[in-house]
Amino acid sequence: MKENRIGLWSLTALVFSSMVGAGIFSLPQNMAEVAGVRAVLIGWGITGVGILALAASFLYLSRLKPELDGGIYTYARAGFGELVGFFSAWGYWLCATIGVVGYLVIAFAALGSFVDTSQQVWFGEGNTLAAFIGESCILWAVHWLVSRGVQQAAMFNMVATLAKSLPLLLFVLFACYYFDPVTFAQDQAASTLAAPVSEQVRNTMLITLWVFTGIEGATVLSARAKDKRDVGTATVLGVVLALLLYVLISVLALGVLARPELAALPNPSMAGLMGHMSGSWGKALISVGLIVSVLASYVSWTLFSAEVPFSAARHGAFPAIFLRQNRNGTPITSLWLSSLTVQFCLLLVWLLGKGYTNLLLISTSMILVPYLLIGLYLLKLSLGGQGNGMMRIVALVSSGYGLWLLYAAGVKYLLLSLLLYGPGLLLFLYSRRQLVDGKKLNVRERWLAGTTLLSLFPALWSFYYQ
Repeated sequence: MKENRIGLWSLTALVFSSMVGAGIFSLPQNMAEVAGVRAVLIGWGITGVGILALAASFLYLSRLKPELDGGIYTYARAGFGELVGFFSAWGYWLCATIGVVGYLVIAFAALGSFVDTSQQVWFGEGNTLAAFIGESCILWAVHWLVSRGVQQAAMFNMVATLAKSLPLLLFVLFACYYFDPVTFAQDQAASTLAAPVSEQVRNTMLITLWVFTGIEGATVLSARAKDKRDVGTATVLGVVLALLLYVLISVLALGVLARPELAALPNPSMAGLMGHMSGSWGKALISVGLIVSVLASYVSWTLFSAEVPFSAARHGAFPAIFLRQNRNGTPITSLWLSSLTVQFCLLLVWLLGKGYTNLLLISTSMILVPYLLIGLYLLKLSLGGQGNGMMRIVALVSSGYGLWLLYAAGVKYLLLSLLLYGPGLLLFLYSRRQLVDGKKLNVRERWLAGTTLLSLFPALWSFYYQ
């Protein structure tokens, strides 16, 4: 297994790639539609403080608790008990499988812009039969790649990350060249939106809410790292690079086109904006970059979805069958479960079309609870006498940002997520009986389990009447 380890730059690429997927290509229009320059700058400032605090929390925890491999699961378990740890792992795994199906759908929808015509639609919005077949081929190709070894998949991801970064960097260079200070200075308060700056700031942060999912990538694969100290470093590096790129793209775009013109661009708006600056070749390049970007992100998330059940099974939270690895050190049972789940979801996309959207939103929101638990665990350690005053401040900011993420995602989807947590509870009870001689739930775990089950009733009501 020693040769199947991941170095600092591969870990950094995994963090960066999992965060920078499809959303960045629509960022110029998304921001311009809801806010002016002033609100965009304030929104990114607040988001930057929050996300850097969360990244620093991962860094601190990797230094304080280097023995805790698997991060998302083990930090929650160490801080708040086995059942909370399981819920963290279960929710994260669902997000990493159901949620990332969208990457494959977006890739083939983008491919459709090259091959679809008014007479013949091959891929459409990524939900045609041809798209389903193509997406399935990509799914099993990535399955094969990851089964060859985590280190090989991480190296492939690093190459793909470099490839997808080139169009983004080229866009930044063109935007710098075509940046017009006069255009940038026009109506910075976006008075035509008829919304106060404070509301505009909130709207920008509802967009930035999702662009950093994947920040935990290096921590999830910490057991595979060549050096445990690289885990926290890779997290901070990946976040800083992604944050810098996000800010440059969304801010520079407001100096290339006036805000109303930018808001009117179809998505992916970066392609249209690049076409405005360079012509059709630039628009095509960005579209290709989008396809490469989402496929690279999909590789990252496949690695994470295979690792989390394996990590949880080592502590008895998932059944023992998930401990199986192949000769390349890949957690093969976890990988098969994740791939089959994605295949089933692709089938739903083909059959239901946009009817799959609600399930996608519910599963994606489930990743936010583990983020809050990271900040709270660091806060618990700092209040217990570990670390220093700066660590306590970071923990407070990270916890506050985690609460904001949950609030911004909406109570509705958090409530509906209980429909997915409920079945997971049965898996946890089975795993407990199988691996730890039928160990019973303690008082706190019984209370949490009971609350989860009772909450299924309002969740079902909300789902039925939404």
